[in-house]
Amino acid sequence: MLRKMECGSLCNGGVADGCEHCIAGSKMVLFVTGLCGCGCFYCPVSLEKKELDVIYANEARVTTDEEIIAEAESIDATGTGITGGDPLAVMDRTLHMIRLLKDRFGEDHHIHLYTATMDPSKVAALEAAGLDEIRFHPPVELWSDMASTPLAEIVSGTSMDVGIEVPAIPGRESELCDLVAYAHSVGVRFINLNELEFSESNWDMMDAHGFSVRDDVSSAILGSEDTARYVMKRNRRARTHFCSSSFKDGVQLRRRLIRRAEHICTPYQAVTDDGTLVRGYLYCEDTAAARRELMDMGVPEDMVCELQGKLEVAPWILEEIADSLRYRCYMSEQYPTADGLEVERTPLN
Repeated sequence: MLRKMECGSLCNGGVADGCEHCIAGSKMVLFVTGLCGCGCFYCPVSLEKKELDVIYANEARVTTDEEIIAEAESIDATGTGITGGDPLAVMDRTLHMIRLLKDRFGEDHHIHLYTATMDPSKVAALEAAGLDEIRFHPPVELWSDMASTPLAEIVSGTSMDVGIEVPAIPGRESELCDLVAYAHSVGVRFINLNELEFSESNWDMMDAHGFSVRDDVSSAILGSEDTARYVMKRNRRARTHFCSSSFKDGVQLRRRLIRRAEHICTPYQAVTDDGTLVRGYLYCEDTAAARRELMDMGVPEDMVCELQGKLEVAPWILEEIADSLRYRCYMSEQYPTADGLEVERTPLN
């Protein structure tokens, strides 16, 4: 029987260990390169990353080991998902990242990796570096011909958890059933079926393949969930997880944002239930003079921070005193990410 999870996700059996860390919001996403030779028509990787050799830790563009470690620490990460592009396109870098994280956070820091490259020698090197779980993403044209790949050899030759992770593509039910059945037969530990989504970088697939969006508030493709249900019901013995689009945003991302917000929140900021930060801003030319005015009004010194062209003031305090100030005051709700994307701005006076 399919077990219902949050936000429309489903599973036969338990989810993979890497997914447990993701569900808890305690997994750092380490994008090690945008390079990939597969050219999958549904690839959702954003335009600022796709086919570019760049590195991101969660939402932050990074260039040093120290920046990667700092991002992991900012969410008190218990695990990392290494992704791309294809991480095996930059094998030396990927091996370095695995060793870096294991050395810093210990063997219990769970690391899983996504790749389209089925190379037994590279898999052995990843395992030796400390990788815990590998997820293969075979191209669609191989889904009914997996016996021609070294998947069985890889599964039998490693102690790592080996999984398959692909999108549930409407109209590809037969090929997906073939893929799931073969993977289960050779001992693959789990299969993840992701809800197919559109993005800025794969929008052309909508017309080319006759897809449409599920509704006005989702990036999910209509029929993807039905495809996953069909495949899972016909392969009940395989440990399979359908990860919905809303599950990624409503559970995984939200919980990670909450973890990060709670770790980086200052005494003069507040965290919402959705994991955003609420900040109070007072705009002024002379920040030192404005700060003195606030002190004279009895605002605690540790509830104010001087920034360029403005003061940051505890929002619950600023909301109370804004009407008596001669400065423009706003409440700002922001994501607790490196870019600090503003969700909403509310004038207070």
